[in-house]
Amino acid sequence: MIIVVDGLNRHRYTRLLDEMFALRARVFGERLGWDVTIENGREVDQFDALDPAYVIGLNDNGRVVSCVRALQTTGPHMLSDVFYDILDGEPPLRSPTIWESTRFCVDTDVLERGSARNSVSYATCELMAASLEYARDSGITDIVTVIDPIMNRVLKRSDCAPYGYVGSTKPMGKVAAMAALLDCTDERIDRIRAFAGITGNVFVDDATARALADPAPAPARHARPTLLEDYCRDLIDTAETPEDRDAAGRLAQLLEKAGMIRPAARRLLAS
Repeated sequence: MIIVVDGLNRHRYTRLLDEMFALRARVFGERLGWDVTIENGREVDQFDALDPAYVIGLNDNGRVVSCVRALQTTGPHMLSDVFYDILDGEPPLRSPTIWESTRFCVDTDVLERGSARNSVSYATCELMAASLEYARDSGITDIVTVIDPIMNRVLKRSDCAPYGYVGSTKPMGKVAAMAALLDCTDERIDRIRAFAGITGNVFVDDATARALADPAPAPARHARPTLLEDYCRDLIDTAETPEDRDAAGRLAQLLEKAGMIRPAARRLLAS
């Protein structure tokens, strides 16, 4: 099953994103040997700060087993800013209807062999079909994707061969990298689905999306008033003139700015 996490809902899915970044670290850092930054077991780069969309595949237990990142080409993206050697001096593609697809990976340690559900083959095709469907429904006509020759063969075997390439293949870590072009057409999506035997909607429904979200934070317990807060309350309660009450309120405000009483407590004292 597939869930899309983007700039609008990413605050609700920190657990899924952490698992996704950890999967990327294992695949691109350890397995492929790409020059990526890994901190605390997570691979995150500068493009993850640009509110991309992540198409994330989950197994039946809700664990992240595949992912891909989609980013607009009208701004900074990997092909223009990182993999520019592939372009052989040509300008990068820039269009509001062309998105860049990168960081495509599947968890070969967890997924099974063969072609059944929860297999590497099925999860790969499901992610490809879902990413193309998401792009198509977002008004995107084409995808440029930075892949290695192995992924290029996977695309061809899955009846999803690129219709073209940009630039040339260049060395990248333990493997090489190339930029392939895919159209987001119903025909291409149908071919991938037919190859893998995928039927029906692959995206999670609303109830499943809610269940996958991070647990809601527990309501904050009412903190016990500090001695300073009690002191300010006493000053305000026993004030005999408006001037005395204003002076006590100003004292509470100064103590709040100094971090000596809670902002919420100061507002209560002023009420």
